[in-house]
Amino acid sequence: MPDWRELRAELETAGIQTGAGEPRPVGGGDIAAAWRLETKNGPVFLKTMSPGEAPMLDAEAEGLAEIAASRTVRTPGVLGVGVTSSASWLALEWLDMGPLRGKSAERLGTRLAAMHRHTAERFGWHRNNTIGRTPQPNPWSEDWVAFFREHRLRFQLGLAAQKGYRGSLRANGERLAEALPALFDGYSPVPSLTHGDLWGGNAAAVDAEPVIFDPAVYYADRESDLAMTRLFGGYGRGFYAAYEAAWPLDPGYRTREKLYQLYHVLNHLNLFGAGYLGRAENLVNELLTRV
Repeated sequence: MPDWRELRAELETAGIQTGAGEPRPVGGGDIAAAWRLETKNGPVFLKTMSPGEAPMLDAEAEGLAEIAASRTVRTPGVLGVGVTSSASWLALEWLDMGPLRGKSAERLGTRLAAMHRHTAERFGWHRNNTIGRTPQPNPWSEDWVAFFREHRLRFQLGLAAQKGYRGSLRANGERLAEALPALFDGYSPVPSLTHGDLWGGNAAAVDAEPVIFDPAVYYADRESDLAMTRLFGGYGRGFYAAYEAAWPLDPGYRTREKLYQLYHVLNHLNLFGAGYLGRAENLVNELLTRV
């Protein structure tokens, strides 16, 4: 629990004029604690974590700012980020968010395609961040296949091995890593600005306008964002139609979609345990039939 007296003083120093009311716990804090804090300028959404986890919130703030700078998809405004002796914290604009559907989902499809057209010279990012609580290394690379092999697929397979998931997952995963170029035959992705963790829980609507949040930003193959949208439910037909109208996908996307979903399934295996092992093994085996 944060020392609220100390944290209020830190927020005041950052220009956030806190009111007299007590912070109220709210939903949305799967990893961090989440609070509604009343201030003299209206409510603020506040995330808190332990002091040692400050880099996670710093990276989140930078990721939100990177997306906001593209002027494509709305994100909650960053009001401040810092650390005290009892807690690290991230203060965001309070948004009254509702479900993403209908026109708001279509608008997200169009705007996500526009965001993906913001590119860098190389793949990666200027800093590492996290996917959930898992470290996500982002060293700059000119070779997407090599980047994904080493810093996504093999990185997660290595973590899984440390947790005891070796056997066929490790052996077949390594076979897949070696054969990866076959999945990119005739396809050369550009380094697109990606959200990095765009499952359905990380998007919403404010007055029918789409908003995305909780990013794991890096410059990547844009297909990786689309693959994650379909992993846990999907965003609806209108979203995908609008995206494709703005920037059609390569014919080989459906195969690579499984590859990009594998990264997140492996991460869930490493975060949440053996319930994801069968799904990870099935994805690896299916991809091996296509290389």
